[in-house]
Order: sequence, then C-alpha cells, then structure tokens
Amino acid sequence: MIYLILVALYDSYIYPFVALFAIPVAAIGAFLALNLSLNHLTLFAQLGLIMLMGLVTKNAILIVDFTNQLKREGVHFKEALILAGKERLRPILMTTLALAIGMLPIALAKGTASEWKNGLAWVIIGGLLSSLVLTVFLVPLVYYVVDSIKERYTKRKEFKALEKGVKIKN
Repeated sequence: MIYLILVALYDSYIYPFVALFAIPVAAIGAFLALNLSLNHLTLFAQLGLIMLMGLVTKNAILIVDFTNQLKREGVHFKEALILAGKERLRPILMTTLALAIGMLPIALAKGTASEWKNGLAWVIIGGLLSSLVLTVFLVPLVYYVVDSIKERYTKRKEFKALEKGVKIKN
C-alpha cells in the first residue's frame, strides 16, 4: 500500500523503492529493542510495527522528495543529495526524538496490564532510533546508486542513438 502511494507521489516506479529501504533498517532496530527489553511480539507490538512503517517511510520521503525537488530546479543529483541530507536532518531528528521521548512513559510503565503496551513503545523507540541513525545514510546511498545506474543507462542510450544517426529529444 505504501509503495502505491509513493508511486503516485513521485510519478516513478523506482524512487519508491529508495524510500522503502528504510523499513528493514527500522524493523531490525524494533526487534532488537523488543529483545533487549525482554518483551514479546504481542498484538500491540505488531500494531507498533505497522505504525513504525509509516513513520520511517515519512523520514525517507522527506529526503527523497527534497532531492527530487532540487533535481527539478537543475541541481545535479550528487549535490542535491548532499543538500537534502543537510536540510532534512533537523526535521527528521526533531520528530524522531519527540516520538521516542514521548513513548518512554508507555515503555517504562509498571501499572496493571502495562506489559501489554510496553512492547508497542519499545518497538517504536527501537525502530525510530535505528532508523534515525541508518536512514540518514542509507536512503541517500541507495538514491545515489539508483540515479548513477539511471544516468549510465541514459548515456548509453544516447550514444547508441548517435551511432545510428538518430537524434533523441530531452
């Protein structure tokens, strides 16, 4: 479902995959936090995983969308990635830390039946923190690889067309 929404947003079938690379990184952090806190994968923890997918994808969307916007303005994709990483780090950092700190009371609760909801909070905290650290580097790296391959393919296509004497529209 997230992929289809991103295809509509980017008008591309490739860039949504770049944004979705953040989800496995978050899942690793979520399961690690769940394991370290000695909680089980309950129904609430699974709901936390679903919530985490949306939150982490939002962080990746911030970087990919800003990079695409800079590319439309004529900036080369390498420079656009660096600028997008610098410009979008603060909003990503602020939302991630606000959510992680906001989940601490639920994660550390010791009241009646609180163990049911503790897993949800630990999943979100662990997933967001691992995503914060790795998504800021992983998403631009994957974007760089995808655009490099795309650029090579376009140059090869133009070269073959020039060999045949056909002019390609840009």
